[in-house]
Amino acid sequence: MNRDTEQIEIDLLLEAIFKRYGYDFRNYARASIERRTRRFLSKSGCRTIPEMIDRLLNDEVFFGGLVRDFSITVTELFRDPRVYASLRRQVVPMLKTHPFIKIWHAGCATGEEAYSLAILLKEEGLYDRATIFVTDFNDGALQKARQGIYSTDKIKEGTRNYQAAGGKNSFSDYYQARYDAVALDGALRKNMTFANYNLVTDGVFGEMHLILCRNVLIYFDRELQNRVFGLFGDSLVRGGFLCLGSKESPTFSTAADQFETVDKTAKIYRKRS
Repeated sequence: MNRDTEQIEIDLLLEAIFKRYGYDFRNYARASIERRTRRFLSKSGCRTIPEMIDRLLNDEVFFGGLVRDFSITVTELFRDPRVYASLRRQVVPMLKTHPFIKIWHAGCATGEEAYSLAILLKEEGLYDRATIFVTDFNDGALQKARQGIYSTDKIKEGTRNYQAAGGKNSFSDYYQARYDAVALDGALRKNMTFANYNLVTDGVFGEMHLILCRNVLIYFDRELQNRVFGLFGDSLVRGGFLCLGSKESPTFSTAADQFETVDKTAKIYRKRS
């Protein structure tokens, strides 16, 4: 296929998704969208992108498959342990100065990192005064997050990460084995609220003391990143913290003056007070 023609067809696909369902992928990083479109087309049973457009406009189940394919659900328990070690060392002492804390985990995928944070808060004596809002636009991933059931392979990996992050107990204290999977302790969900939320189209999620959004913004173009950094700034209390992925930073965004760096390596920032 002629590349110019493919670009037009992808533009039409993204416009159709937005107008029919309200999901806006138009400002996602272009190379990523192109890869995901080709991948979904190859397994969709459609021969061309226009054929795929026609089907998704008339078949909500088909569209649901596309959304699952377009969203990124790569995550793990205590992913990048140094980040959790830094949160424990540099953010937790400030959170302890508040009688109640509100935390937003945006783009939670299947929830492993939200549970990791809950474990950290529990070990630091903060969980009982915390409310954790766990959000994603992918309903399938969100359902897995609510269940908190993961493969034993993920637990092995999570155990190593937990120890490297400075965990204070045995990681096995936080789950029960079930055949070829493990269920995380239901008590970790007690103060979690799971909700569908789209960073591209939804509004301010106010008065948060900490926002985690790790490895999501790398899939957005500069314009959309600017929008989301502004959204995070408006959603944080003064002095609130923002934790990002390893290749993400507000430094060159239009909201840069709202944040100061706490830990450049761990990508932790603080809203200026």
